[in-house]
Amino acid sequence: MAHQQQQGMDSALFERRLRPVYDNLEVGNNRKALQESEKLLKKHPTLLCARALKGLSLLRLGRYDESHGCLQTVAEEKPTDDSTLQVLSFCYREMEQLDKIVELYQHAVKQNPGNEELLAHLFISHVRVEDYKAQQAVALQLYKAQPKNAYYFWSVISVVFQGIRGPESAQPEKRKIYLGLAQRMVDKHIKEGKLETEQEAFLYLHILKLQSKYQEAWEFLTGELCAKLYPGAPVSMKFELLKELGNWRELNELLQQLLDADRDRWDFYKEYIQSSFELLKLTSKAEENGERDSLAKCQEFLQGIIDSSERKKRGPYLARLELHQRMRADQLPAEKLVGDFDEMIIEYFRLFGDKSCCTHDIALFLPSISMKQRQALASKLLLESGVTSTSLPKNKEQMQKHLCALQISRMCGSHMELPVDHLLAFYTALKLHYEHGRSTFGKKLLSTEMGPSDAYALLAANVMYDLSRRENKSDYLFEALCLLQYVLRNSTSNFHVKLLSLKIYHLFGCQVGAQEMYEYLDIKQIQLDSMGYVHCQLLPLGGRFSGTRNVYDATLKFFTNSYKERLEYIALTYRFCTFSKMEEFMNFKERLTNSLQYVACSVEAQICDLVSCYGNIQQNLTAYSAMSIEPAEDRIAWHELSDNRDLEAVIRWDPLHEVDAAEERKESFDQEVEVLQVRSLMLRLFASFVDLYHGTSSKDAPAGKETATLELLRESWTGLFQRLRLMNYKPLAQKFLVNLLPTRLHLLLELPYERFFDDLAQLVLDLQSGSGKLAEQCKRVGDNVITVMELCVQTINESNECNGMDGLWKRRQHQQKVAASLEMLSLYAFLLSVLNDKLQVSSKTKTKKRQVDNKVDGTQPISEKERSQMLQELVRQLKHKLESCDAAIRTWKAPVLPRDLSSFMSDMSLKPEVEATLIGDVSATFKDSHELMVPELRNLLKDKIRMVAK
Repeated sequence: MAHQQQQGMDSALFERRLRPVYDNLEVGNNRKALQESEKLLKKHPTLLCARALKGLSLLRLGRYDESHGCLQTVAEEKPTDDSTLQVLSFCYREMEQLDKIVELYQHAVKQNPGNEELLAHLFISHVRVEDYKAQQAVALQLYKAQPKNAYYFWSVISVVFQGIRGPESAQPEKRKIYLGLAQRMVDKHIKEGKLETEQEAFLYLHILKLQSKYQEAWEFLTGELCAKLYPGAPVSMKFELLKELGNWRELNELLQQLLDADRDRWDFYKEYIQSSFELLKLTSKAEENGERDSLAKCQEFLQGIIDSSERKKRGPYLARLELHQRMRADQLPAEKLVGDFDEMIIEYFRLFGDKSCCTHDIALFLPSISMKQRQALASKLLLESGVTSTSLPKNKEQMQKHLCALQISRMCGSHMELPVDHLLAFYTALKLHYEHGRSTFGKKLLSTEMGPSDAYALLAANVMYDLSRRENKSDYLFEALCLLQYVLRNSTSNFHVKLLSLKIYHLFGCQVGAQEMYEYLDIKQIQLDSMGYVHCQLLPLGGRFSGTRNVYDATLKFFTNSYKERLEYIALTYRFCTFSKMEEFMNFKERLTNSLQYVACSVEAQICDLVSCYGNIQQNLTAYSAMSIEPAEDRIAWHELSDNRDLEAVIRWDPLHEVDAAEERKESFDQEVEVLQVRSLMLRLFASFVDLYHGTSSKDAPAGKETATLELLRESWTGLFQRLRLMNYKPLAQKFLVNLLPTRLHLLLELPYERFFDDLAQLVLDLQSGSGKLAEQCKRVGDNVITVMELCVQTINESNECNGMDGLWKRRQHQQKVAASLEMLSLYAFLLSVLNDKLQVSSKTKTKKRQVDNKVDGTQPISEKERSQMLQELVRQLKHKLESCDAAIRTWKAPVLPRDLSSFMSDMSLKPEVEATLIGDVSATFKDSHELMVPELRNLLKDKIRMVAK
């Protein structure tokens, strides 16, 4: 065989001749790598590794068909040498055909049954496809061939994953069987004295905990063997087991020892206080009087730490406040035992108010006191800061205390009831404090440092949003945006300022400004998932289709690349037997694979591509085919969608009684999932229209079979909209600046999406069957097109009228409606071009006999010629309506600011030399955004007119 000749070659010579190919592939010179591999194959045409490398070079050059053929022939040779197998594995990993790697190594192992390296590669190939049963079998085979502990525990962990992650894991009895088997396997190893490493000890403890065998786990953890193998077992394991066993006294004593050694561990303090309360519950009635001691001892211990610590640390002070809060919650005499709550907060403020974390620390305890007490406490803190309405902070520490007091004051609701003139005066004071802090304490900062007084400006922006919302006017918020841009010039690394600016730009529909801020944030890697929502979820229907696609490309590239990397991380945890990291990596992989951000970006990118198609019919259909949309298959795991958004990244000091972060997250996530349902179903329904005329379905398919998917999706489409209306979702609250902007759900329900695509479905079916009702359906579709065109024109007229009063306040809604109208018309234009092309070809090739056979309900169907004429009429009408939209967009005026620039400048009261350029630059961004959007929308319309005219 060819590979035997390859193996017979001198390995050093073989390696030397292949080296130029490897080197070129490594530096990305794929064309040169291909040339080198072809040169080598001329001398050694049967050299399998060279052929595999040629396949890899072709794959990297995008010549997929040639690459597939090349790799297929190499795989059919069933190679066994490591070099060829590794290259083929690499190719299949890039193509995401992981099952083919399994087949490769299965063939190789059959030819070398006891080869340890091949068996190890086969095991890892099963790991990548998560076939736990096959993993276990191969691991045992490996252990028989080479009795190493690592292979035995590969088998054990495979059994564990069958129980907790396998297809039968939902059945409690099966889970119990698998976990029991895994425990017996390790027990056998322990009896034989073969347990060797800390990771093996960790795995045994994990198996016991999964079965709720806490006593056994405790005995093992505190036993000699574990002490010898796993001396570095995290103390949290002991906490967990002692809590599960209800051994509160031992936990209490353990925590006292730990806190004596490390006095600033807030997590330990919380566990310690919890254990003290549990000890109180365990006290019998007879001992009740003497045993308030558990809390008295707790207070005594905390006070002892405070008194004996040379350097003041936050931990014990926070713990004392937590004890006070917990006692009040249980209606115990907190004030008598611990002291006055307000005084303790003030003491904490005196000690730690100069640290930026102080606001968050104090906020933890505010919900436990009444609104009246909160506001009184806020007043005391402002007084304590030493800064009054007529004085400025004397040093950086006093400024930070003043900021903390102001933030707490807002969280207590002090700004909510202030009249407009008071709020404006407060805003002016905040600006002055910002400018004073910047010029006095913000000199010579590193580029990575945030300005010490930046928080004044952030607070000012929130105040101005409150004013704008109260009066439904944009000028206050525009002024705040200018202030934020000024801060950003002085403090280029302040991501809080960038996030708020991004939000305001989106609120005003300014895509250019939003994109600038998003790029300025420089979001990378995992942040594209956790933080990408601030921009990506607001892009669809924003009016900039091409720019939107670029953002999706960058985001999707991260998800695709990291998916391959995550699989390799999991494979490495097996290779190095780091069992403690396995579940962490697997959970991480699942959260990213099912991320709402990833799935939504994928769907929106495909819709964006279909809307933006501008080539001839063949080019458009080739692009459509490359999308690989499967209308019959819903690839989204709806029940596993993961909300990975970091909603706490945007700093907020809004009144605590008005904020329910958990409810806000749930509402927005539910609505985003519903939006995804609509968009995904719209994409699949539209694809079923195209596939009916351009699909690969067999001509001999039974009648009705080819339309079954379309009819099913159409039913789901109308059913989805009925359900959404019954659900009666409310728009997301916009009470504060940091609230999430409303989702597109209400826009999709308000606009004629449902009727438009439902009628298109009927048109496609009638055109295919030649139904007698085709003319009526054409009329209905035509009316929908008129409605959408009128909506577009009317929205632009409204936008122009609003310019006379306030050009920014409703700008985003107007842009969304126009973009949605053009999206519907663009998709319709794509469909008409496909139908038109098919009917023209069909009418030329079909014989009269074929037409006679194709009867509908026993009646003669409408002829191909008539159908084609009706379609031509729809094309003519669409072209006319697109021209009307184009004429309207041509008249669309750029947003006019609610006040003139000089008025803003007098209000800004910043340095005169920066005012003019600052406000001018921000207003120019709005103008640029409009001037880029209008030509883009007009080009889109011209492309659609050309498309249907061909």
